[in-house]
Amino acid sequence: MKKAIGIFDSGVGGLTVYKAIRNTFPNEDLIYFGDTARVPYGPKSPNTIIDYSLQNARFLLQQGIKILIVACNTSSAVAIPALQNLSAIPVIGVIEPGAEQAAKTTKNKRIGVIGTEGTVHSGAYTVAINKLLPEAVIFSQPCPLFVPLVEEGWQEHYVANIIAEEYLADMKKQNIDTLVLGCTHYPLLSKTIQKVMGEEVTLVDSAKAIAAYLSCYLDRENDGQKGKDTFYVSDNESKFSEIAQRILQDNISNLTRVHLYESWFKD
Repeated sequence: MKKAIGIFDSGVGGLTVYKAIRNTFPNEDLIYFGDTARVPYGPKSPNTIIDYSLQNARFLLQQGIKILIVACNTSSAVAIPALQNLSAIPVIGVIEPGAEQAAKTTKNKRIGVIGTEGTVHSGAYTVAINKLLPEAVIFSQPCPLFVPLVEEGWQEHYVANIIAEEYLADMKKQNIDTLVLGCTHYPLLSKTIQKVMGEEVTLVDSAKAIAAYLSCYLDRENDGQKGKDTFYVSDNESKFSEIAQRILQDNISNLTRVHLYESWFKD
Protein backbone atom coordinates (compact mmCIF):
# COMPACT_ATOMS: atom_id res chain seq x y z
CA MET A 1 0.00 0.00 0.00
CA LYS A 2 1.29 3.43 -0.95
CA LYS A 3 2.07 5.53 2.12
CA ALA A 4 1.89 9.31 2.19
CA ILE A 5 4.25 12.04 3.35
CA GLY A 6 2.71 13.88 6.29
CA ILE A 7 3.21 17.63 6.68
CA PHE A 8 2.06 19.81 9.56
CA ASP A 9 2.18 23.50 10.29
CA SER A 10 0.58 25.85 12.78
CA GLY A 11 -1.60 27.19 9.96
CA VAL A 12 -1.34 27.96 6.25
CA GLY A 13 2.31 29.03 5.94
CA GLY A 14 3.45 25.43 5.60
CA LEU A 15 1.67 25.31 2.25
CA THR A 16 4.86 26.83 0.81
CA VAL A 17 6.59 23.62 1.96
CA TYR A 18 3.75 21.49 0.59
CA LYS A 19 4.01 23.30 -2.76
CA ALA A 20 7.78 22.79 -3.01
CA ILE A 21 7.43 19.09 -2.17
CA ARG A 22 4.55 18.62 -4.58
CA ASN A 23 6.52 20.26 -7.41
CA THR A 24 9.58 18.11 -6.67
CA PHE A 25 7.75 14.82 -6.10
CA PRO A 26 4.60 14.84 -8.26
CA ASN A 27 3.89 11.14 -7.68
CA GLU A 28 3.96 11.18 -3.88
CA ASP A 29 0.77 11.22 -1.81
CA LEU A 30 0.78 14.20 0.56
CA ILE A 31 -1.29 14.78 3.71
CA TYR A 32 -1.24 18.30 5.13
CA PHE A 33 -2.51 19.34 8.56
CA GLY A 34 -2.83 23.01 9.51
CA ASP A 35 -3.49 23.69 13.19
CA THR A 36 -5.60 26.75 12.42
CA ALA A 37 -7.44 26.60 15.75
CA ARG A 38 -4.26 27.34 17.69
CA VAL A 39 -2.18 29.49 15.33
CA PRO A 40 0.20 31.28 15.88
CA TYR A 41 2.79 29.12 17.63
CA GLY A 42 5.52 31.78 17.63
CA PRO A 43 4.59 33.60 20.87
CA LYS A 44 3.77 30.41 22.82
CA SER A 45 6.00 28.71 25.38
CA PRO A 46 8.29 25.82 24.36
CA ASN A 47 6.23 23.35 26.44
CA THR A 48 3.02 24.34 24.69
CA ILE A 49 4.66 24.18 21.26
CA ILE A 50 5.94 20.67 22.02
CA ASP A 51 2.48 19.57 23.23
CA TYR A 52 0.76 20.90 20.10
CA SER A 53 3.41 19.41 17.82
CA LEU A 54 3.03 15.96 19.39
CA GLN A 55 -0.74 16.13 18.99
CA ASN A 56 -0.39 17.09 15.32
CA ALA A 57 2.11 14.30 14.72
CA ARG A 58 -0.10 11.67 16.39
CA PHE A 59 -2.95 12.62 14.08
CA LEU A 60 -0.77 12.26 10.98
CA LEU A 61 0.71 8.99 12.23
CA GLN A 62 -2.85 7.67 12.42
CA GLN A 63 -3.04 8.23 8.65
CA GLY A 64 -0.17 5.76 8.13
CA ILE A 65 2.43 8.23 6.86
CA LYS A 66 5.99 7.18 5.98
CA ILE A 67 7.78 10.51 6.63
CA LEU A 68 6.81 13.42 8.88
CA ILE A 69 7.66 16.93 7.69
CA VAL A 70 7.53 19.62 10.37
CA ALA A 71 6.82 22.63 8.17
CA CYS A 72 6.51 24.99 11.12
CA ASN A 73 9.81 26.71 11.94
CA THR A 74 8.74 27.26 15.55
CA SER A 75 7.95 23.55 16.04
CA SER A 76 11.15 22.62 14.22
CA ALA A 77 13.13 24.83 16.58
CA VAL A 78 11.89 23.25 19.82
CA ALA A 79 9.99 20.01 19.21
CA ILE A 80 12.07 17.83 16.86
CA PRO A 81 13.65 15.63 19.61
CA ALA A 82 10.23 14.94 21.16
CA LEU A 83 8.76 14.16 17.73
CA GLN A 84 11.61 11.81 16.86
CA ASN A 85 10.94 9.88 20.07
CA LEU A 86 7.31 9.43 19.04
CA SER A 87 7.87 7.19 16.02
CA ALA A 88 10.51 5.28 14.06
CA ILE A 89 9.67 7.06 10.78
CA PRO A 90 11.93 9.89 9.59
CA VAL A 91 11.04 13.28 11.10
CA ILE A 92 12.36 16.26 9.14
CA GLY A 93 12.12 19.87 10.26
CA VAL A 94 12.86 23.01 8.27
CA ILE A 95 15.77 24.24 10.39
CA GLU A 96 18.50 21.81 9.27
CA PRO A 97 17.81 22.09 5.51
CA GLY A 98 17.63 25.89 5.75
CA ALA A 99 20.83 26.07 7.78
CA GLU A 100 22.60 23.76 5.33
CA GLN A 101 21.54 25.92 2.39
CA ALA A 102 22.66 29.10 4.17
CA ALA A 103 26.07 27.62 5.01
CA LYS A 104 26.56 26.60 1.38
CA THR A 105 25.42 29.97 0.04
CA THR A 106 27.32 32.51 2.13
CA LYS A 107 30.63 33.87 0.86
CA ASN A 108 31.50 36.30 3.67
CA LYS A 109 30.11 34.08 6.46
CA ARG A 110 27.78 36.78 7.72
CA ILE A 111 24.25 35.39 7.75
CA GLY A 112 20.92 36.89 8.79
CA VAL A 113 17.94 34.95 10.11
CA ILE A 114 14.39 36.29 10.34
CA GLY A 115 11.47 34.39 11.86
CA THR A 116 8.82 34.33 14.55
CA GLU A 117 9.68 35.28 18.11
CA GLY A 118 9.71 31.60 19.10
CA THR A 119 12.09 30.58 16.33
CA VAL A 120 14.48 33.50 16.80
CA HIS A 121 14.59 33.25 20.61
CA SER A 122 15.26 29.50 20.42
CA GLY A 123 18.56 30.18 18.64
CA ALA A 124 17.99 27.00 16.61
CA TYR A 125 19.21 28.44 13.32
CA THR A 126 22.33 29.89 14.94
CA VAL A 127 23.20 26.50 16.47
CA ALA A 128 22.48 24.62 13.22
CA ILE A 129 24.46 27.03 11.02
CA ASN A 130 27.43 27.21 13.41
CA LYS A 131 27.53 23.41 13.56
CA LEU A 132 28.13 23.42 9.80
CA LEU A 133 30.13 26.65 9.63
CA PRO A 134 31.66 27.44 13.05
CA GLU A 135 33.18 30.74 11.93
CA ALA A 136 29.85 32.13 10.66
CA VAL A 137 28.45 35.22 12.38
CA ILE A 138 24.65 35.09 12.70
CA PHE A 139 22.32 38.06 13.08
CA SER A 140 18.69 37.33 14.03
CA GLN A 141 15.52 39.42 13.96
CA PRO A 142 11.92 38.46 14.81
CA CYS A 143 9.37 39.82 12.32
CA PRO A 144 5.95 38.91 13.82
CA LEU A 145 3.88 41.22 11.59
CA PHE A 146 5.01 39.47 8.41
CA VAL A 147 2.60 36.57 9.00
CA PRO A 148 -0.63 38.66 9.14
CA LEU A 149 0.56 40.65 6.12
CA VAL A 150 0.77 37.44 4.09
CA GLU A 151 -2.57 36.18 5.35
CA GLU A 152 -4.20 39.47 4.32
CA GLY A 153 -2.66 39.10 0.86
CA TRP A 154 -0.60 42.28 1.37
CA GLN A 155 2.79 40.83 0.38
CA GLU A 156 3.54 43.68 -2.04
CA HIS A 157 1.40 46.36 -0.38
CA TYR A 158 3.18 49.60 0.54
CA VAL A 159 2.48 48.76 4.20
CA ALA A 160 4.54 45.57 3.80
CA ASN A 161 7.43 47.64 2.48
CA ILE A 162 7.24 50.06 5.44
CA ILE A 163 7.18 47.21 7.97
CA ALA A 164 10.02 45.37 6.20
CA GLU A 165 12.14 48.54 6.21
CA GLU A 166 11.54 48.91 9.95
CA TYR A 167 12.29 45.27 10.83
CA LEU A 168 15.33 44.96 8.57
CA ALA A 169 16.98 48.33 9.21
CA ASP A 170 19.58 46.91 11.62
CA MET A 171 20.07 43.78 9.51
CA LYS A 172 21.02 45.95 6.52
CA LYS A 173 23.89 47.45 8.55
CA GLN A 174 25.49 44.06 9.28
CA ASN A 175 27.00 43.41 5.83
CA ILE A 176 25.27 40.04 5.54
CA ASP A 177 25.28 38.30 2.16
CA THR A 178 22.69 35.61 3.02
CA LEU A 179 19.31 35.91 4.72
CA VAL A 180 17.35 32.87 5.93
CA LEU A 181 13.59 33.24 5.66
CA GLY A 182 12.95 31.35 8.89
CA CYS A 183 9.18 31.18 8.69
CA THR A 184 7.14 29.40 6.03
CA HIS A 185 5.08 32.54 5.38
CA TYR A 186 8.12 34.65 4.57
CA PRO A 187 8.93 33.31 1.07
CA LEU A 188 5.66 34.92 0.00
CA LEU A 189 7.21 38.27 1.00
CA SER A 190 10.45 37.56 -0.83
CA LYS A 191 10.00 40.34 -3.40
CA THR A 192 9.49 42.93 -0.69
CA ILE A 193 12.31 41.56 1.49
CA GLN A 194 14.69 41.40 -1.50
CA LYS A 195 13.83 44.99 -2.41
CA VAL A 196 14.63 46.17 1.12
CA MET A 197 17.82 44.11 1.54
CA GLY A 198 19.18 44.64 -1.96
CA GLU A 199 20.10 42.22 -4.73
CA GLU A 200 23.53 41.48 -3.23
CA VAL A 201 21.84 39.53 -0.42
CA THR A 202 20.76 35.96 -1.26
CA LEU A 203 17.50 34.82 0.31
CA VAL A 204 17.31 31.22 1.56
CA ASP A 205 13.83 29.73 1.23
CA SER A 206 13.50 26.87 3.72
CA ALA A 207 10.57 25.42 1.76
CA LYS A 208 12.74 24.82 -1.30
CA ALA A 209 15.59 23.64 0.91
CA ILE A 210 13.47 20.97 2.58
CA ALA A 211 12.20 19.68 -0.78
CA ALA A 212 15.81 19.24 -1.91
CA TYR A 213 16.68 17.63 1.44
CA LEU A 214 13.89 15.07 0.95
CA SER A 215 15.75 13.68 -2.05
CA CYS A 216 17.92 11.81 0.47
CA TYR A 217 14.84 9.79 1.46
CA LEU A 218 12.87 9.57 -1.78
CA ASP A 219 13.52 8.91 -5.43
CA ARG A 220 11.81 10.80 -8.23
CA GLU A 221 10.82 7.78 -10.28
CA ASN A 222 7.53 8.25 -12.06
CA ASP A 223 5.15 5.39 -11.31
CA GLY A 224 2.58 6.85 -13.70
CA GLN A 225 0.21 7.85 -10.90
CA LYS A 226 -0.26 11.45 -9.88
CA GLY A 227 0.10 11.91 -6.14
CA LYS A 228 -3.03 12.43 -4.06
CA ASP A 229 -3.44 15.52 -1.88
CA THR A 230 -5.40 15.51 1.38
CA PHE A 231 -5.78 18.58 3.59
CA TYR A 232 -6.93 18.80 7.21
CA VAL A 233 -7.39 21.80 9.49
CA SER A 234 -8.44 22.18 13.11
CA ASP A 235 -10.63 25.23 12.44
CA ASN A 236 -11.96 27.70 9.87
CA GLU A 237 -11.91 25.77 6.61
CA SER A 238 -13.16 28.72 4.56
CA LYS A 239 -10.36 31.08 5.67
CA PHE A 240 -7.77 28.35 5.08
CA SER A 241 -9.12 27.75 1.57
CA GLU A 242 -9.09 31.47 0.81
CA ILE A 243 -5.45 31.95 1.86
CA ALA A 244 -4.40 28.63 0.30
CA GLN A 245 -5.76 29.79 -3.05
CA ARG A 246 -3.48 32.84 -2.90
CA ILE A 247 -0.43 30.80 -1.87
CA LEU A 248 -0.93 27.95 -4.34
CA GLN A 249 -2.60 29.91 -7.13
CA ASP A 250 -5.13 27.10 -7.25
CA ASN A 251 -8.23 25.95 -5.39
CA ILE A 252 -7.72 23.08 -2.99
CA SER A 253 -10.10 20.17 -2.63
CA ASN A 254 -10.35 17.29 -0.19
CA LEU A 255 -10.28 19.59 2.86
CA THR A 256 -11.63 18.34 6.19
CA ARG A 257 -11.87 19.86 9.64
CA VAL A 258 -10.78 17.49 12.40
CA HIS A 259 -11.03 17.52 16.20
CA LEU A 260 -7.65 16.25 17.30
CA TYR A 261 -8.67 14.88 20.68
CA GLU A 262 -11.58 12.92 19.20
CA SER A 263 -9.35 11.49 16.46
CA TRP A 264 -7.07 9.83 19.03
CA PHE A 265 -9.86 7.50 20.14
CA LYS A 266 -10.71 6.12 16.71
CA ASP A 267 -7.96 3.49 16.75
